[in-house]
Amino acid sequence: MKKNLVIVESPTKTKAIEKYLGKDYKVVSSKGHIRDLATSGKFGLGVDVENHFEPKYVAIKGKKNVIKELKEDAKKAKRVYLATDPDREGEAISWHLKDALDLKDEDYDRVVFNEITKNVVVNAFNHARKIDDDLVHSQETRRILDRIIGFRLSKLMQSKTGGKSAGRVQSVALKLIVEKEREIENFKEEEYWSITALFDSLEADLDTYKNKKIELHNEDETDAVLNALGSEFKVVSFDKKLKNKQSKPPYITSTMQQDASNKLGFTAKKTMTLAQKLYEGIDIGDETIGLITYMRTDSVRLSDEFIKSTYAYIDKTYGKEYVGHVKQSKKTENVQDAHEAIRPSSINRTPEDMKKYLSKDEFKLYEMIYARALASLMKEAKVNQSTLILDNNDYQFKATGQTLVFDGYLKVYAKFESNSDKIIPEYKVGDVLNANEIKKEQHFTKPPARYTEAKLIKEMEELGIGRPSTYAKTIDTLTQRGYVKIIEKKLHPTEIGIETTDKLQEFFSDLINVEYTAKMEKELDDVAEGKEVWYELLDSFYKAFEPEVENAFDKMEKKEDEQTGEVCPNCGRPMVIKNGRYGKFEACSGYPECKYIKPKEKKEVVEVCDCPKCGGKIVERRTKKGKIFYGCGNFPKCKVAVWDKPTGELCPECHSLLVETKDGKIKCSSCDYEK
Repeated sequence: MKKNLVIVESPTKTKAIEKYLGKDYKVVSSKGHIRDLATSGKFGLGVDVENHFEPKYVAIKGKKNVIKELKEDAKKAKRVYLATDPDREGEAISWHLKDALDLKDEDYDRVVFNEITKNVVVNAFNHARKIDDDLVHSQETRRILDRIIGFRLSKLMQSKTGGKSAGRVQSVALKLIVEKEREIENFKEEEYWSITALFDSLEADLDTYKNKKIELHNEDETDAVLNALGSEFKVVSFDKKLKNKQSKPPYITSTMQQDASNKLGFTAKKTMTLAQKLYEGIDIGDETIGLITYMRTDSVRLSDEFIKSTYAYIDKTYGKEYVGHVKQSKKTENVQDAHEAIRPSSINRTPEDMKKYLSKDEFKLYEMIYARALASLMKEAKVNQSTLILDNNDYQFKATGQTLVFDGYLKVYAKFESNSDKIIPEYKVGDVLNANEIKKEQHFTKPPARYTEAKLIKEMEELGIGRPSTYAKTIDTLTQRGYVKIIEKKLHPTEIGIETTDKLQEFFSDLINVEYTAKMEKELDDVAEGKEVWYELLDSFYKAFEPEVENAFDKMEKKEDEQTGEVCPNCGRPMVIKNGRYGKFEACSGYPECKYIKPKEKKEVVEVCDCPKCGGKIVERRTKKGKIFYGCGNFPKCKVAVWDKPTGELCPECHSLLVETKDGKIKCSSCDYEK
């Protein structure tokens, strides 16, 4: 008896979905993308520039057998269901599967679900549709654009500079980082002073003089104010207001990445890897369940079913007074509202109940996603805000305070949002206070802060650059290419990153900029909505872009390699410093005729202690990005490795290495033991 064939992207989804659908369905995986643009044709772009940019696709390396097996499965199937991810990329993968497997329109259906739970998956098969060609064209156009810009500019950078690549979104993100560095370099600090009056139960800061804002630029000005002050401070106003403190909407991709960075210390790449696992499914007893909805989204919308069940949960768990209402957010341009916000698939699967099934980091992320979605549907918190104004010889001092009256959503979200009380005693107008001390303090303005991953993602989102699926990948590419270094969680442009940006701005400032990139995203949205013809968009872009590339190849000065002062032992030509995938190295300037590369000096091996597993030595090592860790010298036979420095002692409970953390604590590298 023939079965229905369901094709998904990830192998980890197949087990759960097959169980949900029953014995009449066979669920298999394409293991992600199966095809990509060829590297043939003009400039190796894989598209026919002269014929409406018709693309030529080839099987991705290692995917020929996957396509062959899927074809055989499709021939035996009663019907084929394409159930790839619910976004443009997933729609494009479904189209590639249909095309590569030679499926006719009457042989297949497209199925979309936003979470991997039984009710949602089964219901999706009752609402099957055909592939949305407009969505496919939008994604196809994005891929062709990225190929044209990436191939042409990368070749230019490689031939003229020490840079390795350039890209439509990547180069604009790098430009933001470089511009921030220039702001910091050009910053000139300015001196300013503050005056604070200290009383028994409060502190008040100098705010105005004769009700106009006052600024103190030096110590002389500050001392003049201090000399003008008397001993008494008179209450001129005391204002107390009850204010509502609203919860934030549930997570979208960018806000999840930002909070995971700020609150959990995760990189964007790590966050997306963990979220993918939570979405695709966690083994819970004898079943596999997706714990969260799809993690690539721009929408804060929640399903009616989830809202209803969450209201019931809040009422039962916390009481009616905590039940809130759905937050309506302002919809911005470029938002893809195809599916929901990131939320738990069931509000009844609490983090505490799921903890035993999750790794430490999976639990942290799930707890944060769960709390945010739950809090978004709870009542606002209520706070009393107090403002006290004191007058001393026409100088007004201000003190503010806040006390929590009703915790509301903070009942579940206090862990992720700081909210401390600061009590200001109540006073009547005309009351007189005497200060215990009046102090002055010197300050200096600080330069702009460098981007963290979280801040860069927020900036890219606000400027309309890239898409949820691209933020993490863009930052990862910039670090991998050596354009950016992450130092103490801050993004620092490297010398080659700055040089690459400057060269691109010299020749492509009209294309490699925020405004043009955001405009291109809007036009790609128009293609997705059927408002613009995809190949006409490409033609318009290419006609402006290619002449500028040709001009740059002709006029951009080639950077000469820095000479080391030594000569090649093989041919006598000067030795120069080259930039490679893993950093700088010394090589003969006669390449490709002479391929001599100077061997790197062996670094001294720093032994730390004995390995508890194999008896070898734990040695100090560095990652490709230069981060220090400690691993066994017998790697890869022995894979013992830790981030913190081992003490040489073993844990009395599990016999793993004890390590000294950055805050000076001695802890086990494997279990919860702390000395």
